[in-house]
Amino acid sequence: MTTASVSLSHSLAAPGVPKRVCGTTGLGVCFDAQRFIKFNAVTGIVFLLLGGIAALLLALTRWQTVHLLSAEWFYRILTFHGINMLILWILFFEVAILYFACTTPLNARLFSRKVAWASFGMMFVGAVMVDYVILAGQADVMMTSYLPLLAHPLFYLGIILVAVGTLVGVFNFFATLYVAKRDGAYTGSMPLVTYGATAAAIIAVVTLLHGAIVMIPTFTYSMGWTPQPDPAWYRLIWWGLGHQSQQVNVCAMVAVWYLISNVTVGARPINEAVCRTAFVLYVLFINLASAHHLLVDPGVGATWKIWNTSYAMYLAVLASMIHGFTVPAGVEVAMREKGYTAGLFGWVAALPWKNPAFSAATLSVLIFGFIGGITGVTLGTQQINIIAHNTLRIPGHFHATVVGGTTLAFMGLAYYVIPLIFQRDFIGRGWARVQPWLFATGITLLSFGMSFAGSMGVSRRSWDIDAQGIYGPAAHLWLGFVGLGGILAFAGLLIFVLLCVGTLLFGKKIEHRAMADWGTPPALAGTTPGSLAHDHYATKGTIVLTLLFLACFAVYYFANWKALADVWPVR
Repeated sequence: MTTASVSLSHSLAAPGVPKRVCGTTGLGVCFDAQRFIKFNAVTGIVFLLLGGIAALLLALTRWQTVHLLSAEWFYRILTFHGINMLILWILFFEVAILYFACTTPLNARLFSRKVAWASFGMMFVGAVMVDYVILAGQADVMMTSYLPLLAHPLFYLGIILVAVGTLVGVFNFFATLYVAKRDGAYTGSMPLVTYGATAAAIIAVVTLLHGAIVMIPTFTYSMGWTPQPDPAWYRLIWWGLGHQSQQVNVCAMVAVWYLISNVTVGARPINEAVCRTAFVLYVLFINLASAHHLLVDPGVGATWKIWNTSYAMYLAVLASMIHGFTVPAGVEVAMREKGYTAGLFGWVAALPWKNPAFSAATLSVLIFGFIGGITGVTLGTQQINIIAHNTLRIPGHFHATVVGGTTLAFMGLAYYVIPLIFQRDFIGRGWARVQPWLFATGITLLSFGMSFAGSMGVSRRSWDIDAQGIYGPAAHLWLGFVGLGGILAFAGLLIFVLLCVGTLLFGKKIEHRAMADWGTPPALAGTTPGSLAHDHYATKGTIVLTLLFLACFAVYYFANWKALADVWPVR
């Protein structure tokens, strides 16, 4: 870890805070926050493993040559996979990130241990309850759980407990920020990583309130206390939970990008005000993107669909594009200031590619942007959505965003947070350097396989496509890529889990010393940090990469309009 990571904090010493000082960063680590970061992160990784096992089973079932699971167990495991990967793993780890972001960068204390215990207890009990009900065969409703499909009441009660527990954890986060500012734990503006986490927490409140609005009456209906809620109303409100919850991930993921780029190469935002504005755009407009899940829903009017998916939604897209430029631009400026100035991309060759945190974050940016972002904006267009809705193209998109983007970024963060919080050096450092590349390769193959199979009409939740008798060898080939990608991604996930668990059990203890360095590029002789702050050509490599991204987007976007024209030929 570089000494530049200290710039994440504008803090003063906070008297009376029970903490230790990190031997690497010099930042204070609150003991209370450390305890609950451990609990939430470890629990999240357990659910990640469970969801990963389910993912492997599903991939080997969609691979028609293997076709592993029966129809009954396919839909049961599909429900289990969605809940564990999109809700439980992500929420537990995000609460850990919130506790880190509101204490360590600010040199502050966690507001309340009792509140943190209440949050963790409700989340854990609810999560175990949901998983048990699913595996018992009493909730084969998939993650969306659309009415009139009905699960056991404990399924809905468990989700309510997880949501309320998360809200309690978010309250602890905001209370910690208030106390830190009141007590003068830090001066100046809030560090960017904390600012991004704050944006994520605000979106989380709105998201979880949607969940309460939709799940509480569904629970009372499942108990026989109230009439069935209207299914069209359910779909509309549920996507305020289902889609926005992934945007909480996006905010947290982007904050992790800024953190890792600073820690590994000393990168800093080229314009912090613009970066902060982009987070505000997420808060104000990200909910509008929920509309693209309802573009074929007859219960929603055309005007509402067009406004949400053709105009206002792009304000949130703009935020992602800003971050997609400022993160690599900050890395480029930092590398050029270190003396790596040869040509357009000489700085790229000198980056710490063997550092698993850096490689994970970089691969996260690339997969999220070039695959998830391009497909998401395209499939969210009302006219194009009609040829892609309910096909495998949709999970092909969100596996690139949620898994290739968020999960991979969180994995990268773990390579620094585990030594920082658990005070143990990582074991198996050679395996750790390989793990992000293996996981990213698997997710990319899986996403491509889903996307191309979906382009041939393969539906997203079909247990057996052969029964329809309309798909040829090409569709089977791409489903084979889904299976192969699933195997590689699971191997990368399993290596990650084993490394984390092994480090907690056998890692060398860190006692009043810096953690073992993953590798950072040294500054060359005669270089000066900050020397390129006003050089308009310092980001020329990133500008070329941005133009490449825009070209890829244009080709994919207009290819989809051509595909739409082929469906509706004009004679």
